[in-house]
Amino acid sequence: MADSLSTGLGEEKEKEKEDRERDRKASKTEKNKDKDGVTETLGFNDKNGNSKGRKRNLSDLSLVRFITTELTRGYFLEHNEAKYTERRERVYTCLRIPKELEKLMTFGFFLCLDAFLYVFTLLPLRVLLALLRLLTLPCCGLGGSRLLQPAQVCDVLKGFIMVLCYSMMSYVDYSMMYHLIRGQSVIKLYIIYNMLEVADRLFSSFGQDILDALYWTATEPKEKKRAHIGVIPHFLMAVLYVFLHAILIMVQATTLNVAFNSHNKSLLTIMMSNNFVEIKGSVFKKFEKNNLFQMSNSDIKERFTNYILLLIVCLRNMEQFSWNPDHLWVLFPDVVMVIASEVAVDVVKHAFITKFNDISADVYGEYRASLAFDLVSSRQKNAYTDYSDSVSRRMGFIPLPLALLLIRVVTSSVKIQGSLSFMCVLLFYLGMITLKVLNSIVLLGTSCVFVKEANMEEKLFDPPPSAVSSRVNSRAHRTKHVHTVPQQEPTADKGGISLASVNPQPANMAESSTPTLPKSDSDTFLTTPDEEEEDDKIINADTGLEGDGLKHRTPKKDLLEIDRFTICGNRID
Repeated sequence: MADSLSTGLGEEKEKEKEDRERDRKASKTEKNKDKDGVTETLGFNDKNGNSKGRKRNLSDLSLVRFITTELTRGYFLEHNEAKYTERRERVYTCLRIPKELEKLMTFGFFLCLDAFLYVFTLLPLRVLLALLRLLTLPCCGLGGSRLLQPAQVCDVLKGFIMVLCYSMMSYVDYSMMYHLIRGQSVIKLYIIYNMLEVADRLFSSFGQDILDALYWTATEPKEKKRAHIGVIPHFLMAVLYVFLHAILIMVQATTLNVAFNSHNKSLLTIMMSNNFVEIKGSVFKKFEKNNLFQMSNSDIKERFTNYILLLIVCLRNMEQFSWNPDHLWVLFPDVVMVIASEVAVDVVKHAFITKFNDISADVYGEYRASLAFDLVSSRQKNAYTDYSDSVSRRMGFIPLPLALLLIRVVTSSVKIQGSLSFMCVLLFYLGMITLKVLNSIVLLGTSCVFVKEANMEEKLFDPPPSAVSSRVNSRAHRTKHVHTVPQQEPTADKGGISLASVNPQPANMAESSTPTLPKSDSDTFLTTPDEEEEDDKIINADTGLEGDGLKHRTPKKDLLEIDRFTICGNRID
């Protein structure tokens, strides 16, 4: 019995081995067939292939079959629908950029015009009212603790700055400057014009700080400890700044006038090509929403300044030709060419910046709402600045030097003689006041609509940011690097207790030390969700989860905190 059982088990084992060998041979033959099929499709000979693969039909390798395959080969774009939909949306965004950009440019242009007309129309009247109050104080008596309100003090200072700078500008000979610049070579003038543009930005960035320092020094409450050098040194610095900036803009206008009057127009062509060089310097860079907002404000200010410079050039040329209207049509093509090149460069620049950085065209609506918020907030009872100063900070457009230069050119070009001329000047002044009032009314209504659409009404009643809060935020920004240390692996001591769980109090104390600020819908609307969102996410290396207890970030800057010369990221655009 034992022998029979052993023989039966041996036969079963032999059968199992045979079955395994058969399965292995079958799998090998299938793999060989697959290899032969692959090599047949690729058109290569396989050494381990069958004899049928070596004796292929030569008609399959013919040129006619290859051409037929290329002509009839098809593909389906719907297999990658998301990619092509994204490309189509990019095209639509580029097509929307000119319309949205020009809406922003038009709104910003009228904002600059409103601040510019304020210097000619309402500022002289406000200065007269402030001086009249000073003269009538002995008769009426002191009704309050202040001789003048802070806004009236600022207006009087602006008026005195304009009067002193105009008297200084009267000694500058425009004709001598014109002939001095005209005698230079074309390349030298091109370099001078580029240097003047850079100097204009530097003057604008430092000039508004000088004026703000003067206004605050003159209106600061007297019970505080004195921490300044006095009103008179600040006033002299402001006068010097406005005078030098006006001279700088005069040199710019003179260089542009030389370009218009050159025979071959080579200098004008080179100056226009400088705008296209700006595309190369800005398009192929990474931009965030705040940087694009700064660039948009710079473009608005640059376009308005160019319009005023073109007006000065036309006035000087018309004076030289005895106000002949035929000469205006000679200047008209060059003026249109300069304006058209400026608009084309701005459209191309913004279209490709938004394309490369995946920024939606709706962002220009946010920019309009931010600019409109400045106008509406300056009309509130708790306003802490004049609107013209707010435009100066936001866009870098300071109207005092430009208005001073325009007054100097108009008074030297237009001769006022006789009572009829004075009547014409009075009517022109009344017309400017009417234009200023109408422009302000329309802008205020439009700005209210933009603020409501952006849901920013709540911010109108918020108190202005104080210096203490800014110091707290900067202090928290410096201490975030101390608390946000990478989490180390918990080490166990001899008793088996992890050291990381011994003292959890410092983490809680660090978490409670940073002030948490409430965030409204308007904050999320205007906050830029670019690279900062990725930085705020601190991931634990052990658990793979986001560590909320280690996050110590300052509140992100929204568009209302971005001025023209505020560093966003690592640069100013």
